[in-house]
Amino acid sequence: MSRIGRLPVDIPSGVQVDVNGFDVRVKGPKGELKRSFSRLIGIKMENNQLNITRNSEEPAQRALHGTTRAVLANMIYGVNKGFEVILEVEGVGYRAEMEGKNLSLFVGYSHPVKMEPPTGVTFETDAKTRQIKVLGFDKELVGQVAANVRKVRPPEPYHGKGLRYLGERVRRKAGKAGKGAK
Repeated sequence: MSRIGRLPVDIPSGVQVDVNGFDVRVKGPKGELKRSFSRLIGIKMENNQLNITRNSEEPAQRALHGTTRAVLANMIYGVNKGFEVILEVEGVGYRAEMEGKNLSLFVGYSHPVKMEPPTGVTFETDAKTRQIKVLGFDKELVGQVAANVRKVRPPEPYHGKGLRYLGERVRRKAGKAGKGAK
């Protein structure tokens, strides 16, 4: 049995969970998420907890057991507390600014790159404009939006300039050896 899959998911106060067969709707203070799950996995709500079960030891069901539990736990956590991904802006003259709810990136192009957040996601920048926060209640969407922001100018290996995740290590290269070492 999956170690992750057999753990029950606790439902905190303020979060409503509706299980309708294989469709689950989770509503909390941050927002509402709906998702359909595989028919190979059983989802039952009892004693303010969600229990995830499987019928057999087939590889397809074993693979989905822990994944289903993790996705449900992320849905409940997201509508209750929310998720955030922090990106760092590194480079001389590179900065990020907010224009209303949109993010404006000045990262070495001849023009600023403007990004509009999708529904359920917000951007924040700090006062020094060296960090960008991507906030939302859907973990999958927050991660994808953060990856799209990073894709505007990924960190390059020679000088380390670009957009990177907080704490991401960029492997640096030496560059050219120099001129005329004869």
